Formats: sequence, structure tokens, C-alpha cells
Amino acid sequence: MKTSNQTESRITKKDINSVFWRAFTINASFNYERQMSQGFVYSMLPVLKKLYPDKEQMKEALKRHSEFFNVTPMASTLVMGITAAMEEQNARNREFDVNSINAVKASLMGPLSGIGDSVFWGTLRPLAGGIACSLALTGNVLAPIIFLLLFNVPNVLCRYYCMHMGYKMGTSFLGQIEKSGIMQKVFSAASIIGLLVIGGMVASMVSVNLGLSIGSGETAISINDVINGIMPKMLSLLATLGIFRLIRKGMKVNYILVGIIVLSILGTWIGIF
Repeated sequence: MKTSNQTESRITKKDINSVFWRAFTINASFNYERQMSQGFVYSMLPVLKKLYPDKEQMKEALKRHSEFFNVTPMASTLVMGITAAMEEQNARNREFDVNSINAVKASLMGPLSGIGDSVFWGTLRPLAGGIACSLALTGNVLAPIIFLLLFNVPNVLCRYYCMHMGYKMGTSFLGQIEKSGIMQKVFSAASIIGLLVIGGMVASMVSVNLGLSIGSGETAISINDVINGIMPKMLSLLATLGIFRLIRKGMKVNYILVGIIVLSILGTWIGIF
């Protein structure tokens, strides 16, 4: 199947940029039935209006893209670009299999969400947050601005280039990704970086200090110092793993937060912390 850049294009760069800007609202009408479908339709409207001046064809296109859709927002523009290329082929060739459009969208949701969540939510956001929190703890007023820049500059660039790349490459993109093995490499790299960032954050931001000691007076030995002598930040690691285990068992985060607050107050009052 030919991609859109191999034949005369009906869609202009201006149309693609319009979809790009609209894509920032993809979560604005999020719902638990079809999730991002309404945002996807709204984003695609400049292209659909250009391709389908006929009302009946436009209705079919709107109905087609009203089905369930959910992907990491930063990666959504890649799907939009590929979809725009496929819709253009459909508008040019009425024998085109329109079912393949939603089939491609559905096949992209899982892999792109896996990569997008790992890179943006699992790696970039904690990294930007960790740097900003470190600056904030020193009293640097630029901390929130640094966080916004570190997170949003890659975010916007990824959306923009994915939008244009998806349209230019069309459906051939899928085959190229599979052959190159890039997807697996990105997964592995994102997992490693994410674990490093989380490990650094646990060591620097999670603080569990025991107030107990053995003996009295100047000869008293702090139990906290003994534990840190065996393994620095061991209590912080154990506390993090304990909370992670509770989350894995299905306990709500709000209950965990309340439990931490109550335990901290009681422990300090008794003298454990």
C-alpha cells in the first residue's frame, strides 16, 4: 500500500499542524466508556473536513473514530499522523478497506502506551520532579519552572515530530519499527533509567529515622546508626518496598497516606521515631 507522500497529497502541512495543536486537548473529554475517542475526533477534524466534503462520508469518518481509543497523550500524535495518511488513501480510493484504519489504531495503542508511559510517566516525570524537588529543598524559586521545562519541552517536541513523522511514513512505520527492533531497545532503556531514578529518589527523599538507642548518656549507641552502618538507607528502602507491596495488593493510596501520617505521629509521640 502506498503512503501519502508517494502520491499527490490533499493534506497540507497547515492541516497537520492544526491536528497537532488540537491534540493537546485529547484528555479534555476523557470518559470511562470510550476514554479519549472524543478528543481524538476533535483533533482529527481539520483533516477529516478537508478529505470528506460530502456529509455522508464525513458522518462515516466521525462514527469510525468515535470508537474506544486510549494511548499515552504524548504518543497520540503518531497515531493521528498514520490515521491521517490512511484516511487520505481512503478518500482517494473508495475500495480502500476502512476497517484497517481502526485495526491499526487498536494495534498501536498497547505498544505506544507501553513506551510512552515508561518514558514520560515512569522516567521523565520522576526525573524532572526529583531535580525540581532537590532545587526546592535548597530554596531555589526556579524549581517549578525547571520542572515544567524539563517535562514539557520533550513532551511538545515528541508530539510535534511524531505527528509529522506518522503522516509522512504512513503505515510503513509499523513494519520499520518491527524490523529495526527499536521498540524493545526503548523498553529496556526506559526500564533501566526508571529504576535508577526511583532508586536515587528513595535514597534522597524517603527518610525513616529511629529515635531508639542502646544504653544512655554519651555511651548510648543509636540503633539508626547501627542499621545505616550495615546498609545506608536500609529503613527507607524497606518502607518503600512495604508501601509498594500494599499497592500491589490493591490497597488505596489515600488509605496508605493516612496510615503513614497516623504511624508517624504515634511513633514520634511514643519515641520510636
